[in-house]
Amino acid sequence: MGDSDHLLPLTPQRKTNSGDNGLKFTKKFVCLSVSLMFAVVLFSSSAMSQDRPRVVKTISSQPTNLPPAAQPPTLIKPASRPVLENQIVLVKTQPTQPLVKKTGSSMPTNAPMAANRTVYGTGVSVKLDQAIKTRYGIHYRYGSTGPTSYDCSGFVWSAFQEAGINFTRASVRSLWAESDPVDGDERYKFGTLVFLNGLGHMGIVADENGFYHASSSKGITYSPFKGYWENRIVGFRKLKPQAAVPAPVAVKQ
Repeated sequence: MGDSDHLLPLTPQRKTNSGDNGLKFTKKFVCLSVSLMFAVVLFSSSAMSQDRPRVVKTISSQPTNLPPAAQPPTLIKPASRPVLENQIVLVKTQPTQPLVKKTGSSMPTNAPMAANRTVYGTGVSVKLDQAIKTRYGIHYRYGSTGPTSYDCSGFVWSAFQEAGINFTRASVRSLWAESDPVDGDERYKFGTLVFLNGLGHMGIVADENGFYHASSSKGITYSPFKGYWENRIVGFRKLKPQAAVPAPVAVKQ
């Protein structure tokens, strides 16, 4: 073999180098295209984020759990009254008697003035009734016989004196001893004397329901037997006949 057998052909070597160069160019172009596309995508995303409106969450300085504000009261306009077109005619009615009598009065409603309901007759009883009513409400004072204050026996003595029946002013116990006892219906005739509280108090019977007396808290007043005084009654009496005779009236000459 000679030297010419070891020489390589030149043409195939040039073709290989040209192919390698083309492959390298293609890779560079692809990388550049990818980079360019990535940059375009990033730029587009940034632009879109800037154009999107921002939502700003406002933070209130007021607490979120406050009760609802009170509503102002609603004023209701009153309905207007209808206008009366008919003529009003006033009709006077006659007063009628009440069906039930008022019993809350401190005075008896039916003070008996008939002769059979009194101890000393109608004339004396009328004067005695007037004497009691003129003293009604005058305050109590122990040992007094009037005219501005009375105790129980002083009231009885003064009222009978004005009615024309004279007797000696005395204590309750003395008047009990000087009077005559009565029983039955006689006890509740107007003018009868009633003795109470172990002969420590006395009064004048009005009727079967109560009596007049000088009360230490109310003065001259009327009190019912039922209730407080019911179990404090000692007994009923009337003045002796000589004491019950009205005093003679002096005749002027």
